[in-house]
Amino acid sequence: MGVRALEPDQLSNSVMILGTSFVKLVQILATRNDFFDERYLVALRTIHDDLPAMSTTDYQKVLKRSFIEWPFERFEEIPIASASIGQVHEAFLPNGVRVAVKLRREGIEKRIRADLRIVALFNRLFRPLFSPLTRHSIESVISEFSSMIIQECSMRRERQNLDRFSTVYENSGIRFPIAYPQYSGEDALVMSFEEGFRFDDRKSIEENHIEIAPIIDKLVRFYTEQMLVKGFFHADPHPGNLLISAEGELILLDFGMVKRVSNPMRVAIIELIKAANERDYEAYVSAAKRMGTVAYDAPSSELAEFTERMFEIFSNDTLSSGSMQHLAFEVMEQTKNLPFKLPQEAIYILRVSAIIEGLGTSYIENFNGIKDILPILQRNIPRALGIKESLFDTVRDEIRRLPDDFIAARETLRKASRGELNVEISSLQVESLKHLVETSLRPIVTSLTFALGAFGAWIAGWENGSYILLSFAILRLWFR
Repeated sequence: MGVRALEPDQLSNSVMILGTSFVKLVQILATRNDFFDERYLVALRTIHDDLPAMSTTDYQKVLKRSFIEWPFERFEEIPIASASIGQVHEAFLPNGVRVAVKLRREGIEKRIRADLRIVALFNRLFRPLFSPLTRHSIESVISEFSSMIIQECSMRRERQNLDRFSTVYENSGIRFPIAYPQYSGEDALVMSFEEGFRFDDRKSIEENHIEIAPIIDKLVRFYTEQMLVKGFFHADPHPGNLLISAEGELILLDFGMVKRVSNPMRVAIIELIKAANERDYEAYVSAAKRMGTVAYDAPSSELAEFTERMFEIFSNDTLSSGSMQHLAFEVMEQTKNLPFKLPQEAIYILRVSAIIEGLGTSYIENFNGIKDILPILQRNIPRALGIKESLFDTVRDEIRRLPDDFIAARETLRKASRGELNVEISSLQVESLKHLVETSLRPIVTSLTFALGAFGAWIAGWENGSYILLSFAILRLWFR
């Protein structure tokens, strides 16, 4: 009896049974159409990490360890929310202030580390089954996922993320919880209690006559600021972490997943957006290569043609969301062998972009990244590049930089005259060269192995075997 793949619903249920690490890993993988086909993507995107609360014994252990001196006047034992890493309780301080207390699950870090060892083992076992194009992406996902989920286990780190976020985006117009560091620690995070409707609670939002379009616009602008201007972003904006108050204020929760975008990646994204807005497909592919989402030596013309077809689909106003998705999957099915990759930095950027687009689609018909988000991003490109709002400010800043630029130019010329000038190439170019060298050397190494075997067979007196191995050596070189 052969091995049979699980149906989408069966896979979804199995992942839920496996628990925290596998749920979160699949949530990331479910954004990748080169890992799963359309049926699986639909099923896996329905996975939520709403889990049963901790047992009474575990709950008491965590509570006792977290609060040596009891700081609450009242504490609700039944959690108001229960997720994979922790659960949230409502409580009141002696002064009557209502707070939310997030408790880390007992032993969660130990269980997650064990899960990660299993994931790594499976990756080693099944690695030969994946193509070289997909293999790189899977390993990047696992590496980034492992690093992030361990960090997410720390309530202390989450509080630090919240404090940093509140400072950096103080004037963003978005509301964040206020942490109480005197009551928080590694196992518990105490913060202000924020009330609002879930972003996907369309019924409540409409009943309270809240205009959703300006809120979606604000959300897109806020994430543009995070990923392109500041390079410091909240990487888990699912509907449960986004609330809308009765007054129409946007509230952001849960700072376990906060990521930084390196400057080279940020510039590449900006160039990608600019090329997309201008429909410059070759520039788009070039930027994608610098991002690392496309192999450096990939055929630009073929990729530009693929990009143009995708843009035509997503900019078509006459298509419904369903038709759009169907056509997109058809095009992608024809391009499975194109060398798309998923570098570590891009994992959460793509995930966040997909989530934000999904939130927009739930309210605005045919909402999509190309048609609705790009114009907003285009208006923010000058700010992302550090260009001031007025010409005077820009010229003033450039004049201030002139002395440093002259010193740098002089130092460059001096090093060049001494033969000390070093030229660095990007990691993507190194990887491309490495792949080229490996591809070129592989038939030569194989041929030499056969030739040595032929020599050994001849020494041993097995002439027929020697001729056969020598023939293999010649053929391997000929058909390389």
